[in-house]
Amino acid sequence: MADLQDELHPAAEMGELPQLFEAVPEPYTSGSDPDAALLERARAILAAHPVADGYSGLPWALRHLPWFDLEVGESAVDTDVPRLREGHVGALMWSLHLPEGLDGDRAVGATLEQLDLVKTVVGNHPEGLRLARTAGQTTDARNCGRAAVLLGPAGAAALGDSLGILRSLHALGLRALTLSGVSWASGAGLTRFGEEVLREMNRLGVLADLSGASEATTRRTLAVSKAPVLFSRSAARALRPHPANLPDDLLAELGAAKGLCMVPLTAEQTGPTVRAVADHLDHVRAVAGAECVGLSGTYDVGTAHPQELGDASRYPHLVAELLRRGWDEADLALLTWGNVQRLLRESDFTARAAQRRRGPSTAKIAQLDG
Repeated sequence: MADLQDELHPAAEMGELPQLFEAVPEPYTSGSDPDAALLERARAILAAHPVADGYSGLPWALRHLPWFDLEVGESAVDTDVPRLREGHVGALMWSLHLPEGLDGDRAVGATLEQLDLVKTVVGNHPEGLRLARTAGQTTDARNCGRAAVLLGPAGAAALGDSLGILRSLHALGLRALTLSGVSWASGAGLTRFGEEVLREMNRLGVLADLSGASEATTRRTLAVSKAPVLFSRSAARALRPHPANLPDDLLAELGAAKGLCMVPLTAEQTGPTVRAVADHLDHVRAVAGAECVGLSGTYDVGTAHPQELGDASRYPHLVAELLRRGWDEADLALLTWGNVQRLLRESDFTARAAQRRRGPSTAKIAQLDG
């Protein structure tokens, strides 16, 4: 019901929000500062349509701190509750990715430890954070003045080549899995077992994340998956030739499949300025469509960020730049919040339909891949 309420009664829903954000400002006069007015308008739009951030490295960053308090503020990381509120972040996906070199039982165990840490962190910060799995739960968290925390993406190595472990991770809250770095999702594409993993992900409602996946894996996933797919950290290769960025032909295919390309706020992938990030957002919107572009802060992963976008509080500056370029509120609402909500809803609808057709898969990698 929360999903239907979110769609049918947005004005009433927003009226129930706590007084965390500014009211919509009056139109500014010709004598006012245009930059300040754009920033104020950006904050007003984000108050109604907060950011659903597609990738945060906070769990691994917190693992290395002896003590922290995210509700008061934590200078050792890029993300804490005060900055989430200042940046109007209503939901974010917490990455469960692991350092390279961990595989097999070590990867499974480390992923479970990450999950345990996330639940502990969220439980210790109840005034600012709330775990969520569905579009409705993210909306409920936002309406209560909390940032919804979605679990994932995790690395494919976390499965240990076992569909039973995939189901266990899903039961613990996992919402996305990156299809790369394993024998069944490699440079050669998806194997027969890889396709079975994808079908089981569709049945459970676990999103397929293809950022960093090979082109062969990406194209086969787009062909096989019944649910829309996600690129959690990919920009436009036409503007910056980073290997994780997408060429225009793949962006067009993603748009046709109604997937989601979440543009990262990293200097390496998008460039050193807020204008460079906006260039990528313009390009992805033009090629894939307004319904297929989102934001990925990529904070707390150890990478440099563009000027004016140094931490999770800076999203209004990006939205102000997009307003300057002529983006309307409808497209901004899709970019910040609506497209992630659609992806979560469609994934859940696909899962419910698949569960009526088939039970849990008992396939083994040795049976399918030899």
